[in-house]
Amino acid sequence: MTPVTTRSTGGVLAPVTTPFAPASGDLDLGAFRRNIARLIEAGLSGVLVAGSTGEAPLLDEAEERRLVATARGVVPGDRWLLAGTGAESTRQTIARSRSAAAEGADAVLVRPPSYFAAAHTPASLADHYAAVADASPVPVLVYNIPKYTHLPLPPSLLHQLSGHPNVIGAKDSSGDLQNLAAYREAAPRWAMFVGSGSLLLPALELGCVGGIVAVACYAAALAVEVFTAFRVGDREQARSLQQRLQPLDKEIVGKLGPAGIKAAMDLVGLEGGPVRPPLAPLAPADRERMATLLAGERLAVAAR
Repeated sequence: MTPVTTRSTGGVLAPVTTPFAPASGDLDLGAFRRNIARLIEAGLSGVLVAGSTGEAPLLDEAEERRLVATARGVVPGDRWLLAGTGAESTRQTIARSRSAAAEGADAVLVRPPSYFAAAHTPASLADHYAAVADASPVPVLVYNIPKYTHLPLPPSLLHQLSGHPNVIGAKDSSGDLQNLAAYREAAPRWAMFVGSGSLLLPALELGCVGGIVAVACYAAALAVEVFTAFRVGDREQARSLQQRLQPLDKEIVGKLGPAGIKAAMDLVGLEGGPVRPPLAPLAPADRERMATLLAGERLAVAAR
């Protein structure tokens, strides 16, 4: 196991989408590279590949590995490249974490196994995460995403794992500020990231180091401005910027999911494209409503 990296973990990261070729449904790695390059240029501290926004459950292991390798060729060495490697067995999760590390991931984000959620106990989950962290060549972050896993991770689990030298943080996508505060208290030395753009500023005020937020896929500069204003102590500006960011998150990420995020990227000049079936494309009415919302914020990305 390699030592925990000393790279700074603070900032805003985008859980990048996975572009698919419309005709074949295969990975569109060219679009993937271009999106990441332009998001990094907007000031992000890094990206997460193969997360929920990246439609990770719809990818096979070979695709995940190609995405990490491709991203590594674009993400500079001073920015974070995280990879989602959670799977339904400890064995699979370890294998995916090792593959991600081999392709250049700086750390891995691990959701809990959820198919047999009713059978899991705090002890079995702690054993799972400890085994993954023992075997992973790169640091591990715990991922709480009960919206999709239907398995909320208790703060006590984070406290139990907080002494492991290769578990360095967590991403909380519960959307619950009280839960995030409990996580901070349970593992005060961890790098704690919020997973909701609507809570970016409140999370920073709680002591979180930043956010891994899907709204940054199409409003990266605005999300970064929230973080920067907070860091320099301009709370009034940070609150004003957060008020602008919040509806972009709630109306698109919260209500429309990956299809909405990809459509928003298309509308601001990035390359979102289609979602992978069985996910359904965005309804025309939703796209029109989103276009109005985005136009009001003038988020268009300059064409290359």
